[in-house]
Amino acid sequence: MGKYAITIARGFGSGGKTLGTLLAKELGINFYDREILRLASDESGINEALFGKVDEELKNTSLFRIAKKVYHGEIIPPESDDFTSNNNLFNYQAKVIKGLAENESCVIVGRCADFILKDYENVIRLYFYAPIEDCVKRVQSLSSLSEKEAKKKIQKIDKNRAEYYAYYTGKAWNDARNYDFCLNTSSMSYPKLVEIVKGYLDAFLK
Repeated sequence: MGKYAITIARGFGSGGKTLGTLLAKELGINFYDREILRLASDESGINEALFGKVDEELKNTSLFRIAKKVYHGEIIPPESDDFTSNNNLFNYQAKVIKGLAENESCVIVGRCADFILKDYENVIRLYFYAPIEDCVKRVQSLSSLSEKEAKKKIQKIDKNRAEYYAYYTGKAWNDARNYDFCLNTSSMSYPKLVEIVKGYLDAFLK
């Protein structure tokens, strides 16, 4: 079996990140989430803190919400005034994601990786979700938030993710057509979820 990349998009509270971590461990491959920010900083020379500030968040401006900057892969050179713009920070993250997919088997969470790698072979695009009630329970189990606070946090983060995805891809983040396999994570244990996903991957990679 050659190299392959697994991209994971997930609703907040669906357990997608934990599932991705366990899946990578089960497969014996690397898992990348915020590590991509450090790698993009190393690649560009831009302070990692700047990548963190725009990590899956949109500026609170109406222009950013209605404009589209669909990613095409261009890197803005250091001499440009836009070198540290949000768009170029995304471009460098995308460059890192492509490099990872070309050089190793790995699991990559978020950051529009499914879209960035849309023309690559042996990329498996996964989307994990759960009903809001289950997401609230999972978020509450990991925090001291009330039910109302947890629900509000989920809705805010999912809204940010959807807007971020739409801005850079021109597509709807929760549209099943963007992915190879979508899975409702409610009412199943993590070991069972890993078993289900691994079964799909085995069939995909044959």
